[in-house]
Amino acid sequence: MSVYEKANSYKKLLPLRPNSNALYMENKKHKLETRLIHAGVHPDPTTGAIMTPIYQTSTYVQAAPGDHKGYEYARTQNPTRAALQNALANIENGKYGLCFGSGMAATDAVARLLMPGDEVIVTNDLYGGTYRIFTKVFANYGIKFHFINMHDAQNITQFVNEHTKMIWIETPTNPLLNIIDIEACGKIAKAHKLLLVCDNTFASPYLQNPLDLGADIVLHSATKYLGGHSDVVHGALIMNDAGLEERLRFIQNSCGAVPGPQDCFLVLRGIKTLHVRMQRHCQNGKAVAEYLHAHPKVAKVYWVGFPHHPNHDIAKKQMRDFGGMISFTLKDDNIEAALSVLKKTQLFSLAESLGGVESLIGHPATMTHGSIPREERIKNGLSDSLIRLSVGIEDIDDLIYDLKNAIG
Repeated sequence: MSVYEKANSYKKLLPLRPNSNALYMENKKHKLETRLIHAGVHPDPTTGAIMTPIYQTSTYVQAAPGDHKGYEYARTQNPTRAALQNALANIENGKYGLCFGSGMAATDAVARLLMPGDEVIVTNDLYGGTYRIFTKVFANYGIKFHFINMHDAQNITQFVNEHTKMIWIETPTNPLLNIIDIEACGKIAKAHKLLLVCDNTFASPYLQNPLDLGADIVLHSATKYLGGHSDVVHGALIMNDAGLEERLRFIQNSCGAVPGPQDCFLVLRGIKTLHVRMQRHCQNGKAVAEYLHAHPKVAKVYWVGFPHHPNHDIAKKQMRDFGGMISFTLKDDNIEAALSVLKKTQLFSLAESLGGVESLIGHPATMTHGSIPREERIKNGLSDSLIRLSVGIEDIDDLIYDLKNAIG
């Protein structure tokens, strides 16, 4: 059998639509590390290429009107995107995946499930861009958002009323690394017939799978750990319910915030090394957190792995490890001292975003969370001097030396 004949034998395995649970059913028996490499992808049926091709096309030739073999127009479907959507569904233990042009585009799509008069209960510590789109965009359409402390998930119930339609959580949260009990939130959502949305960006599917714990929708800024190389902007949603997928796929196609095939290719590539990268992120994160905790000039370190971290026991229950995200404050608690540290690092690059192989340092109050009013930030514990680290996969001795020189 020639390579072309062999490759053509895989045609029956290729999805004819952007979402198929066939690959999920086929590969769920494999361990996650294996699925990260193989899920959702098959050799190209034309050439036998082991990597999913970049189908750089805007439209598809049809033999007759309506005879399009699953693909008709690239806003609606693209084979590279379909492979990624299937892969994402698989690694999050879901049935359906949808890809978007950014994490905020994915957030926007979920919010479009709501109607004027609906209410959403949201964690009060969350990404500034999510806060901004809720308060500055969707609030203008008559949707009400309650930003509350979810350290105790039961606090949610006092805000549930006849208008409540959704619970929105991040865990760990951005930037204070608060841990929210996904399973407890899932039970509350189910009891009141609400949708539970979990932003899983900080943990990644390697550390945590919210669908297994009761979430209805998992959201990712795939720009971060899934892509992993700071070279793509991308968003994703994963779910199990076919009706919910159909509604979100309609929004995806109608509103058009879809990623290009090159972006999908980059995320597919990144997923293949997620497990080895996350192992190093976790290893380095632990070492950096312990170094900062013992530093005489550091006041407080926010890292999920500390036994004294709030809800650490819940983190141990729902996460496989504790990640590479850390925030800390200085004993000299003022913005000038924080900015002095930001200026002195060499390996920790001053930049927004997170989850890449390189280490980043940032100042949430003026960067990622600058859209949140100061009084709201302070009330929720996000001080002006807080520094956030995305610990990369460099040599740990070099990273600690860099922090030692910067902090003094």
